[in-house]
Amino acid sequence: MKNRGRIVAFLLLIVIFASTIFSTTNPILKNVKLGLDLQGGFEVLYQVNPLKDGQKITESTVADTARALTNRVDVLGVSEPSIQIESNNRIRVQLAGVEDQESARKLLSTQANLSFRDADDNLMLDGNDLKEGKAKANFNENNSPVVTLEMKDPNKFGEVTTQILQKKPDNVLVIWLDFEEGVDSYKEEVTKPKPAFISAPMVSQTINSSNVEISGNFTVEETKNLAGILNAGALPVDLEEIYSTSVGAQFGEQALDKTIFAGIVGISLIFIFMAFYYRLPGIVAVITLSVYIYLILLVFTLINGVLTLPGIAALMLGVGMAVDANILTYERVKEELRVGKSVKSSFTAGAKSSFTAILDANITTLLAAVVLFIFGTSSVKGFATMLIISILVSFITAVWGSRLLLGLLVHSGSLDGKTGWFGLSKKQVHSADEGLETLDLTTKFDRFDFVGTRKRFYTLSIVLLIVGAIMLGVFKLNLGIDFSGGTRVEILAEQALDQTEVEKELEAIGHPSSDVVISGDEKNIAVARYKEDFAQEEVNKIKKELNGVYGSEPNVSTVSDTVGKELVQNAIKALAVAALGIIIYVAFRFEWRMGLASIVGLLHDAFFMIAVFSILRLEVDITFIAAVLTIVGYSINDTIVTFDRIRENLHHMKHIDSEDELATIVNKSLRQTLGRSVNTVLTVIFVVVALMALGAESIRPFSIALLIGLIAGTYSSIFISAQLWFDLKKKQINKGNGLKVEKEKKQWGSDEPVV
Repeated sequence: MKNRGRIVAFLLLIVIFASTIFSTTNPILKNVKLGLDLQGGFEVLYQVNPLKDGQKITESTVADTARALTNRVDVLGVSEPSIQIESNNRIRVQLAGVEDQESARKLLSTQANLSFRDADDNLMLDGNDLKEGKAKANFNENNSPVVTLEMKDPNKFGEVTTQILQKKPDNVLVIWLDFEEGVDSYKEEVTKPKPAFISAPMVSQTINSSNVEISGNFTVEETKNLAGILNAGALPVDLEEIYSTSVGAQFGEQALDKTIFAGIVGISLIFIFMAFYYRLPGIVAVITLSVYIYLILLVFTLINGVLTLPGIAALMLGVGMAVDANILTYERVKEELRVGKSVKSSFTAGAKSSFTAILDANITTLLAAVVLFIFGTSSVKGFATMLIISILVSFITAVWGSRLLLGLLVHSGSLDGKTGWFGLSKKQVHSADEGLETLDLTTKFDRFDFVGTRKRFYTLSIVLLIVGAIMLGVFKLNLGIDFSGGTRVEILAEQALDQTEVEKELEAIGHPSSDVVISGDEKNIAVARYKEDFAQEEVNKIKKELNGVYGSEPNVSTVSDTVGKELVQNAIKALAVAALGIIIYVAFRFEWRMGLASIVGLLHDAFFMIAVFSILRLEVDITFIAAVLTIVGYSINDTIVTFDRIRENLHHMKHIDSEDELATIVNKSLRQTLGRSVNTVLTVIFVVVALMALGAESIRPFSIALLIGLIAGTYSSIFISAQLWFDLKKKQINKGNGLKVEKEKKQWGSDEPVV
């Protein structure tokens, strides 16, 4: 009955998971906020500069300006605006889903003025009558929140309040934010945005004073906001655009459809592979991976995250990396089964022995993701956020969820003696009487002498890196505007485009470019780059003219030299901090030689990616840095699994007397983990290739960078990092009388060998 109850519990959990996912997925998907690269919109980074000589830009000035911009955005009716202060004197505005982007950008940067009107909408005062920056949130004698102002002319305010009192019962002084007139370049007519309502305080008496108090049923927060609006309503600062990007709605819709389709294909391939190769445990992994995807979307909506193209890529990549924990566990279970242990004891031992490697690998990848979040900007932060959530959720589903479900079946007794359910034939399983240990098992890779041939791979890597350095010196990097500054115009057409024709069209509108590239599956996308960062008026003109020619608004991005240099500095900092953090962690968990060997491997991977991008003339933008840091995390993940097995093999040795014995340990460890490495990289490649072949054009360079990095990372883990550790460690043997291995302490539940 107890065993049958476990099977019933397993089936019941499957029913609960399936019913929950199918019944709630649609509402969750509807609540997912899409970034501007998926639904169109624009992003602007403003530098807040003084409007006049002698003016100081303080934190409060910037905060008041941000509140004023928020108030202006409210006029547009944007449901989910994002307005954030950066670096104390910058404001980043992201407005997704805005149809009339030109009017919206004008509304943000155009000077506006406060107006004070009576109930009949007669102008009584305007912002020029207020002393600059004197509005404050205060409390009156009744300790109620109020806003205090200072007027330039107390007599004038006295006259106004007297006139308002005569209009009883409508004795209110309505405060509005009025915007200057502009010209709609599409309709070529004068437009004036509707004023925004601010407040309507009651006038209770004539006030012949320069000190004015606005009272009402305010909260403390409302008085702070109102004071900020009054101080910055007319934008007493100059807003300089130093970065901007706009995405047409058609671009966003197409990118979303293509990338989701690529995701379905890539994830389906992973599911098929896991079920085919690992049989019953693979099917359990498919179930927990489905729960994993559901939980990620749920958590993402709960934290009010914004889904971007790189974010979808991170989700898909997370599936490939999440399956790694399953593969690690299942490979360990298969090893235990092969030495003749029972299914129950094999499952218990395999789950226990794989835990530390899974934990270490996830922590190092998480470290790279956190660094990316700290130093990244805009969509890269979205990628990092999704990657962080993916790592945390995958640890729950792959470690706890998979073991819970598989454990119910294993402990039910229904799988006893049925090794075929785990993908093992009877020929692969030894008898328990043979007394074999898992570390004594043969592998498919026993004919490979990794240590003996290490110098060949050292030479190969050195040659490739030298060639890469020469090519990099000759061709340089094809830096995108993120790093070099300038303007990027991306044109989408319904028909195939010709480079010469596009160049003629650009010349006809007064913006000729000699750097035009045709791309897209149907050759219907053209990208033109300029060294200058265009002003708002130039961007509006380009969008209007090209919209008339090709039938859709182009994507236009501009980056100033200042921002470009900062992005380069941040990219270098991010890589340096990630590398330092990883070497400290690996040195702490293993030893300093392993930490050093890991970093050499990571530098090898990063430089190899840079060299290939230089040779292929692929554009290097901010997402390339995201790809490099992702590969840093992935590569160290693979390296840690190898070092964990080396540590385990060392644990079974009392004394190492020669280089040959040390080489045997390294070779054995690499052979035992190579199958896992191949399977893991294969699952991630499924996703990356799907993104490359079927995903949006804008993330194709990102996908290519990931593919190059995956191959380089797997290569360096096997042929560089482990071999370099061997060379460092053998010097310790040569200096003394071998190495003594002893158990000294326990860390996180496992005996750590100290050499």
